[in-house]
Amino acid sequence: MSQDDGLGPAAANRVDATIVDSGGAILPRDRLIEALRRHRAAGARIVFTNGCFDVLHAGHIAYLDEAKRLGDVLVVAVNSDRTVRKLKGPDRPVNPQGDRCAVLAALGCVDHVTVFDEDTPIELLRATEPDVYVKGGDYRPEALPESPIVRAYGGEVRVLGYLADRSTSAMIERIRTSASSDGLSSHG
Repeated sequence: MSQDDGLGPAAANRVDATIVDSGGAILPRDRLIEALRRHRAAGARIVFTNGCFDVLHAGHIAYLDEAKRLGDVLVVAVNSDRTVRKLKGPDRPVNPQGDRCAVLAALGCVDHVTVFDEDTPIELLRATEPDVYVKGGDYRPEALPESPIVRAYGGEVRVLGYLADRSTSAMIERIRTSASSDGLSSHG
């Protein structure tokens, strides 16, 4: 039995099916670049953010709503399953990248969703040159590795706050703790 790391043919077919069903919101990199050219030609201000978005929660929604208010078109770049495992550990992601993309694409504030498989979205930022690059949390803009690239082409870097006590990792830990105290095993 081969392990599907989320990037093989089976995953590509799932993501392709999701793209068809998303009304064009979920786009591969080349189609995203073309869509952003059209938006820009129409005078739109492009806002870009990225993350794992593994188990979507109220903190994500508030963050994405606030990001959308900074411009006209919101692009969400989603970490591939492989990079989520690298960042968060072998038990993650909880939801595969196709599902994470579909949920994000269903939000009214999100215009386009794409998947990236690099450690950072730097190459995608270079290719798309959004007007505003947004991150959530307590980062300082100058500490973000993406900041020099965004500023080099004239873009703006913004850091938005998170809702207190809202994180996917904390949510997963609460579920594990609850399951342990209820006598349930981690395997159901």
